[in-house]
Amino acid sequence: MPPFEITSSPTGPRMRVRARGVDVLRNPLVNRGSAFTYEERRSLEVDGFLPPEVDSLDVQVDRVYASFQREGSALAKYQFLRALQDRNETLFYALLSRHVEEMLPIVYTPTVGEAIRQYSGMFRVPRGLTFSPLNVDRAGEILASYPLSDVRMIVATDSSAILGIGDQGYGGIAISIGKLALYTLGGLPPWQALPVSLDVGTDREDLLADPLYLGVRRRRMRGDEYLALVDRFVAAVSARFPEAIVQWEDLAKDTAFDVLARYRDRQPSFNDDVQGTGAVALAGLMRASTLAGRRLVDQVFVVHGAGAGGIGVAQAIRAGLVRAGLADADARARVFVLDSKGLLMEGRAMEAYKQPFAKPREAVAGWSVQGERPTLLETIVGAKATALLGLSGQGGAFDAAVVRALAANAERPIVFPLSNPTASSEVLPKDALFWTDGRALVATGSPFEPVAVGGRAIAIGQGNNAFVFPGIGLGASLARARRVSDAMVLEAATTLAELTARLHPDRLYPPVAELGDVALAVAARVFAQAGREGLAAVSEVPANIEEYVKVRAYAPRYLPVDVG
Repeated sequence: MPPFEITSSPTGPRMRVRARGVDVLRNPLVNRGSAFTYEERRSLEVDGFLPPEVDSLDVQVDRVYASFQREGSALAKYQFLRALQDRNETLFYALLSRHVEEMLPIVYTPTVGEAIRQYSGMFRVPRGLTFSPLNVDRAGEILASYPLSDVRMIVATDSSAILGIGDQGYGGIAISIGKLALYTLGGLPPWQALPVSLDVGTDREDLLADPLYLGVRRRRMRGDEYLALVDRFVAAVSARFPEAIVQWEDLAKDTAFDVLARYRDRQPSFNDDVQGTGAVALAGLMRASTLAGRRLVDQVFVVHGAGAGGIGVAQAIRAGLVRAGLADADARARVFVLDSKGLLMEGRAMEAYKQPFAKPREAVAGWSVQGERPTLLETIVGAKATALLGLSGQGGAFDAAVVRALAANAERPIVFPLSNPTASSEVLPKDALFWTDGRALVATGSPFEPVAVGGRAIAIGQGNNAFVFPGIGLGASLARARRVSDAMVLEAATTLAELTARLHPDRLYPPVAELGDVALAVAARVFAQAGREGLAAVSEVPANIEEYVKVRAYAPRYLPVDVG
């Protein structure tokens, strides 16, 4: 039997604990360290293992925060938080929820990128599950032995396209761990979360030659071999956790769209790099259009980067334009997408997922183009673009000429360099504002400090996917959604934009400190949309979904203990 289980009661969840002695202290979901009462210490046989003082959770948070502040580097702080999570999850989430703005860049981008690079060398405690060619045939047995029986959210990565740093092999599991920490910050109970690594090998010579590397030492699986492994994983998940939502994370652009299409009707799932990025970008564009005194349908959009994120953003913009009243053909005409070879044009070889955004030759007739296809600068000038979004991973790609050309087309040009981590940002906010005399509306993927312009400090909105994916996952989970539909994701974008307008009318995005409140609002609207589409499998859609979500959302506290 599992060492503990979560049970329901009229006053909320309770924890039934079967473990005793040191096993209690070694289980991060059960352990509460110095906060165990004297009665709990005796009944769980940990009396004498702990300091005499019985602390409150607040006192524990103060203690670990002081320790966190003593760590000298961002990476050391990341390691401190990971160690705390592996020791006492309730305390970890209590600390994180009280210091979101300070700690989000540590547990997520940009610091998590460096932690992933060094994962094998820094490895301490395993977390989650790994499926590889060595064990995927036993995936059902592995999931059956997993001690948590109510998994509702799985973040699964094959580590092929981690953030802006590419193939990271087994180390990519840290992105799944980090993402699920944000899900819990947004209301998902930690005992319903499962990080997964699909270790299909790596093409990185340095990792394969590293004696400390912890992953499978082989070249990456691709094609039918790769899909066969993922098929086995999905089949095992469907058998063990049929209602769990799977978030596909950091899959390479050549597989992200195929995997989503292949499995979203077998197991409720979505891809945050495609759909989450698209939703958060669209929400920012809706706000930017309002702040610029224009309608969304009046903008002309250039998306620089045609990977999973870039095409996801282009798809979201098109969907947003259609929702705002444009015909699909007119919406497509206002979105221009470039990859490393220039503007996507019909008649050139390209991946299937890019083809819906390829422009016919007549669309660029009359443009001044020097080469075979328009460059970024030529596209901005020729299309009379008013909004520029960067998802290329190419730091500095938006130079002065590019930004000034955009500014010539609009009084309030929209500049969103969304690539992560910080070094990959297409333009620094201070440069974008300097080159536009402070007129640009700027949002970034990574956090940046406010920029002083003309005696005032301009807040730089962070277009962080964490504003939407926790709410999408929580809402779909509470609705027991049979499918995560495109309309549910679009509802998340609309909710974020409306919430920002109501609470922060001068901003593009809310402060990240409000991530938890945003997640609950998004979750309620996603739940409602699932109900409207007939995708909610709950016995009855509640009349007051907002209250239903709020009551069931996780907040870090020590649960009452029943000794089993």
